[in-house]
Amino acid sequence: MIKLSPETPEEGWEVETLYDLCFAPGREGLSSYRLRDGVAPVAGLSLVARDEFGELAGAIRYWPVQIGAGAGTGTGGQARDQARGQARGQAGDQDGDQAGDQDGGAAGGRRRALLLGPVAVHPTRQGEGVGGLLIRQSLSKAAESGWARVMLVGDAPYYARFGFTPLAGVEMPPPTNPARVLGYELEAGAWQGIGGKVHKDA
Repeated sequence: MIKLSPETPEEGWEVETLYDLCFAPGREGLSSYRLRDGVAPVAGLSLVARDEFGELAGAIRYWPVQIGAGAGTGTGGQARDQARGQARGQAGDQDGDQAGDQDGGAAGGRRRALLLGPVAVHPTRQGEGVGGLLIRQSLSKAAESGWARVMLVGDAPYYARFGFTPLAGVEMPPPTNPARVLGYELEAGAWQGIGGKVHKDA
C-alpha cells in the first residue's frame, strides 16, 4: 500500500538520493534547474510516496516560476487572472477563508505558474502506478491551493494522459526542445494569452 504525504525538510536528502538514482549524472545542468536554483519547492505540493514499510517509493516536487509577456500576449491573460483572483477572494470572504491567490501577477506584468518536476519512482516500484498517483494527487492539491496553471518539460505522449498539452509561445531557458514544454490548466483558460520567457520566481 502506497501512502502520500507532503515532503518535509528532513526528507530532502532522501528525495535527492532517489533523484540521483533515477536520473543520469549532471541533471543539475538541465535548463529547468536554473529556475529552481535558490528557490524552495512549493510546500504542501511536493509529495513523497512511501510503502507499508516506510520505504521511499517515489517523489514529486513543484517550483514557482514567472512567465513574461510575449509577442501577441497583450493584457488578456492579466485581465483574466485578475478576474479569477477577485472571484476567489470574494468566495474566500464568504466562507471565512482568506486563502491567498497563488496566481497573482508578478512584477513587470509576468504571470505565475507551477513548474512540475522532478518526479521519480524507485526502480523497484516502477510499473505500479506510483508516478501517476503522485501527479494526479499533487495536481488536485495545486488546484485546491489556488494555482491556475502548471508547466513542465517532458515527454508529450506520456504526460498527455494527465491532460498536459504543448505550450506554444512559452520559452524555457535554452537548450530546451520547445516540443517538450507542456502545460496543464487547473482553471479553464488559464494558459490563454500567456507567453514569453520563463523566469525564476524571485
